[in-house]
Amino acid sequence: MALFPIAEYWWLYLLFLGFVGLMIVLDLGVFHRKAHRISMREAGIWTVVWISLALLFNWGLLHYSAHIFANNERLMAIPGFNPVLASQQVSLEFLTGYVVEKALAVDNIFVFIVIFSYFGIPTQYQHRILFYGILGALFFRGIFIAVGSVLMTWHAVVVIFGVLLLFTGLKMLFTPDKEVDPEKNPLLRLVRRVMPVTSTIQGPKFFVRENGVLMATPLFLCLVFLEFSDVIFAVDSIPAIFAITKEPFIVFTSNIFAILGLRSMYFLLANVMHKFHYLKHGLAFVLMFVGLKMVWLNEAFDGKFPISWSLGIICGILMVSVIASLLLKPHSKESSTKVPSA
Repeated sequence: MALFPIAEYWWLYLLFLGFVGLMIVLDLGVFHRKAHRISMREAGIWTVVWISLALLFNWGLLHYSAHIFANNERLMAIPGFNPVLASQQVSLEFLTGYVVEKALAVDNIFVFIVIFSYFGIPTQYQHRILFYGILGALFFRGIFIAVGSVLMTWHAVVVIFGVLLLFTGLKMLFTPDKEVDPEKNPLLRLVRRVMPVTSTIQGPKFFVRENGVLMATPLFLCLVFLEFSDVIFAVDSIPAIFAITKEPFIVFTSNIFAILGLRSMYFLLANVMHKFHYLKHGLAFVLMFVGLKMVWLNEAFDGKFPISWSLGIICGILMVSVIASLLLKPHSKESSTKVPSA
């Protein structure tokens, strides 16, 4: 039974979307109105801001859930239902989902670095591309979550996605990384066929007119490729969070908070990502653990693997991979290669 059914709590979704919209307007319209190079200090401050907002939201969700659950006749009629324990469960699910999505978002950063390097995007314009890229990501993630909330009601679909995550984790663990080549992307080829593209960057503009002809700029091609990459990443991340919680509201809010902090995290970590050479191994184990939950562990624990155990295991895996990266040398020459700087 859903704790936050959309028919009953639609206003809560709208309130959250209003908050997201306000933060986005403040971000681009006030704090980043002028294109500039994002310093490590600025990126660090914004990273702390976004993480703090997520934790503050989780604190509010904990207390608000306890209140509304205790006053909900539908829930209180369920034998053995405890509003305090239920609110704690919701809070832990949000936190675990946020950690998983935040960790998986790190994988996006590797791709962002390569894409910006390929298109030769100056640092001062990267924030603008990431901003609109994240707007598109919010839209597509919303669609995927809505579809996923329906599909995940069938056990067979849950198992299929669990197997997919297990396979993806194994592939990440044993398959060497392939270079990202935008030229082979069919979507970019389609854009070039439909619309002429300028050979040079025209400031922060996505489109310009030359001799009366509307033309796309390399910034727009870069944006298209980023959106395409996020759709690919969502195929893993959305099922992963549904393995943590079946509540669409928790899936939606934790996912959005992780995405909103992705830009600042990119500028904070872009030049040091090469140091965390074992992080991808950690992410691979996280995906395999989540896949195992969907395929077997949840059923083995009477339908729900303890969320506190999940949070501890996931944080432990990530911590070990980070510590191993700092203490141990890369296992091969290829893995020690520095990621191209943006």
